[in-house]
Amino acid sequence: MTAAKKAQGPVLTTRALNRATLERQLLLRRHTMKPAGAVAHLLGLQAQNVKPPYYALAARLDGFDPEEFSGLMASRELVRIVTMRSTIHTHTADDALALRRLVQPARTRELNLFRKGLAGVDLDQLAVQAKELVEEQPRTLKQLREVLLETWPDADPQALGLAARCLLPLVQITPRGLWRQSGGVFLTTLTHWLGRDDEPEASPDDTVLRYLGAFGPASVKDFQTWSGLTRMREVFERLRPGLSAFRDENGVELFDLPDAPRPDADTPAPARLLPEFDNLLLSHADRSRVVRPEHKGRTWAGNFAYSVFLIDGFLAGTWAMTEEKDRVTVTFEPFDKLTKSQKAELEAEAAQLLEGPMGLGLPYDIGYGQVVRTQ
Repeated sequence: MTAAKKAQGPVLTTRALNRATLERQLLLRRHTMKPAGAVAHLLGLQAQNVKPPYYALAARLDGFDPEEFSGLMASRELVRIVTMRSTIHTHTADDALALRRLVQPARTRELNLFRKGLAGVDLDQLAVQAKELVEEQPRTLKQLREVLLETWPDADPQALGLAARCLLPLVQITPRGLWRQSGGVFLTTLTHWLGRDDEPEASPDDTVLRYLGAFGPASVKDFQTWSGLTRMREVFERLRPGLSAFRDENGVELFDLPDAPRPDADTPAPARLLPEFDNLLLSHADRSRVVRPEHKGRTWAGNFAYSVFLIDGFLAGTWAMTEEKDRVTVTFEPFDKLTKSQKAELEAEAAQLLEGPMGLGLPYDIGYGQVVRTQ
């Protein structure tokens, strides 16, 4: 008998799961917490590109100021580093130290994906040499590969760079990640960048509890999808006496913090504009709590991800912003026909973004496909 068939506890409908997750994700209403506090609560922000963390917080925080967030990057209170799912995240300095150590086994396993290109390479020696190189001076992956190739000329250059990224906690140093500033991807080690190494590895138990606080209710597979870690069932079983258990509509067991908010399924959910790679869409094995089955896979084109918008709490389409010298244009591509009130809500959300600190202070257009409304 499968774990799903054994699951006990009340059933949470998809809509109830949606509202609970949005509440944990700070998306049912904008919050007044500080940016660093929000980043910590959310266990980091997906950050393959520079702008997504800013747009992620603009959708979640009241009066969000991108310059304040940028200042936290400049002062090294926030950093950009590979952690969960082998992707770049923006974390608080403490979480960068603790969570990277927790997920290091997953990063080490990742080496198996390109082991052929590392034939004959002493990985311990590679880690030591790469650490010395990036701490001597920040380097790009290309620069790092070129030096490592001098030691292992027969290795695959790409594999050498990826191995260094897997073995070492490499951060992207500023000005990369600062608001409206350009900067290449130069790397050094996390401890060298922070000037400290005083944060212990995050415990699996505490991380599960934090994950439920930010993404719950959730299954064991959901946590494993978010973290990239495996064999986490025993951690959940150890925590079970202190957790609440539910089932989704398919009978899958979900865990949650007993006192965590689970709003009524009919709680209003405002329109929200989210960036590409927002963790709301990437942190569960079953994404149906936010993505309806008919819309699955519509936010990607190859390796490219679109920015998305939510209507009534669910993924409803994509959006793009084009910046020109004297004008900004936001274009929406809904997956289904929107009502007049839904369009009004969506346009009001876009106007708030464009007219606030995130905007450029320029005139703007809001449109759908080829139909553009001038403001």
